[in-house]
Amino acid sequence: MRPLLNASRFLVLAAVLGALLSAMALYVYGLVDTIVVITRTVTSGDISSTGAKALMLYFIEIFDLFLLGTVMLILALGLYELFIDADFKVASRLQISSFEDLKTSLVTVVIAVMAVTFLGQIMSWNGETSLVDIGVPVALVIAALNIYLWVAKAVGK
Repeated sequence: MRPLLNASRFLVLAAVLGALLSAMALYVYGLVDTIVVITRTVTSGDISSTGAKALMLYFIEIFDLFLLGTVMLILALGLYELFIDADFKVASRLQISSFEDLKTSLVTVVIAVMAVTFLGQIMSWNGETSLVDIGVPVALVIAALNIYLWVAKAVGK
């Protein structure tokens, strides 16, 4: 039974591959979208404050794709390092030695994703909806996640 249970850790490879493929898809899509937006902007010749605002909004949304890709990449690297190869070489910021490390890395990127997403909401705001209805919940979740990070850091010392 022990060899079977020991080998079962390789089941995590499905999640690692899925997360890695997701990250790659998001990065490639973001790159292609960036090229399309730049090409469309240059060929349209629209130089105006409205065009600039639209361009900023496009790039914020594209950056959101890259951040989500980063979440998936961190998840893939972290799970691989935790379950498959503890000696896997990654950047020091991405070294994962426990689930707490993985959660901390993911929470940090999720906070950035939420902030960028809300910034996109602000940029596309037309005055018809209430930003407070979106902003307050986002702020509360970001605050809760920061409290989690603070507590996790305090407990880890």
